[in-house]
Amino acid sequence: MINVFIGYDDAEPVAFSVLSHSIQVRASEPVSITPLMLSQLKGVMTRPRHPLQSTDFSFSRFLVPALSGFEGWSIFMDCDMIVIDDIARLWALRDDRFAVQVVKHSHVPKEQTKFLDQPQSQYEKKNWSSVIVFNNAQCRALTADYVNTASGLELHQFHWLAEEDLIGEIPRRWNHLVDYDPPVAADELSLLHYTTGGPYFDDYKDCGYAELWFAERDRMVRAGRPAGA
Repeated sequence: MINVFIGYDDAEPVAFSVLSHSIQVRASEPVSITPLMLSQLKGVMTRPRHPLQSTDFSFSRFLVPALSGFEGWSIFMDCDMIVIDDIARLWALRDDRFAVQVVKHSHVPKEQTKFLDQPQSQYEKKNWSSVIVFNNAQCRALTADYVNTASGLELHQFHWLAEEDLIGEIPRRWNHLVDYDPPVAADELSLLHYTTGGPYFDDYKDCGYAELWFAERDRMVRAGRPAGA
């Protein structure tokens, strides 16, 4: 079973649904998808919301190893994404040498705000934590107590790991930053990340690759059997 956790925010429920659909319809192996909803994490996620926190799942993503019993492997994804490839290909990249595997972006946003006028923070390793392949047994430092008390930088910059070499790298196609990374053909991409704002927000309906998100949404809500089924 491929275990996937997706960040959930009450401001973006359609994003979670479309991402989930995009994963399931392309998967060649069974997939379990869990939303990280704060309403389901009461008593586990107790830290107050930080002024620079742009989504409900800014910190809850780091509970994934604990929620997985510190066993096996799990994948975390932000909700403002779609997967246009077989998630089993990402799953196959798991490497026991590493505690986590990420796309190692060099992302320095120029804008001060993003969707819904949320603050756009700048820090080293920005967006590394937006897709994480967790080797759960090697992430035992991420107890609920630690996740609730550590600073944002300690969490997102992976200070909880004993050494930098425990951060493995996955291909950039698995976390393409829309309108930041140079555009490439869809067949060279596996995951689109609408990090500044998804097409489901009016202000970003014309962003890069918006047509792929809308097509995915339309396939999800369509009733009846697809042609040729």
